Amino acid sequence: MWDERYANEEYAYGTEPNTFFKNVIAQQSLGGSILLPAEGEGRNAVYAAKTGLEVSAFDISIEGKNKAMKLAEKEMVRINYEVGEFFNLSLVNKEYDAVALIFAHFPPQIASKYHHKIADLIKPGGLMIIEGFSVGHLALRKLNPEVGGPGHIDMLYSEETIQRDFPNFEIIQLEEAHVELNEGNFHNGMSKVIRFIGKKIG
Repeated sequence: MWDERYANEEYAYGTEPNTFFKNVIAQQSLGGSILLPAEGEGRNAVYAAKTGLEVSAFDISIEGKNKAMKLAEKEMVRINYEVGEFFNLSLVNKEYDAVALIFAHFPPQIASKYHHKIADLIKPGGLMIIEGFSVGHLALRKLNPEVGGPGHIDMLYSEETIQRDFPNFEIIQLEEAHVELNEGNFHNGMSKVIRFIGKKIG
């Protein structure tokens, strides 16, 4: 599915960074290294690199990587981008100052496992940043399929699942919010999201 979506010349979710992600980088004065799982076509990775961050990213889609590297070349920045199953990638052997999950929705059978491993990769004092569709988003998706997001409730975020999967983080921000999305062809309209900024303890 993802290779098919990303194979077109047009960027499925646009080339501009996610607004929440962009604002967090500025507000938290992020520096050092950042990991972007399920990064797709690279809009957030390329933006992060333009701010001076050392960027690593991964996805299961080779077409996503191809588009990301094309965008990085256009913007004259460097990103490290790997393709494959998370636990098989070399980037799991490193630590990061921050990790950002931006609309990164994993199947329920692996979501908590991925979240726990991601949390382990963050340095003490580092940040976990999440914006993803909430369980409350399904009703809005039914009204407007163009807003996008998974159609299964067990792939969506809630405040409870965030607290369960990231217990060793001081909560800087955790909320469910209404957001008007305008991201390419597949995120358009009013949505309901979970936003989380957590600082790793210890």
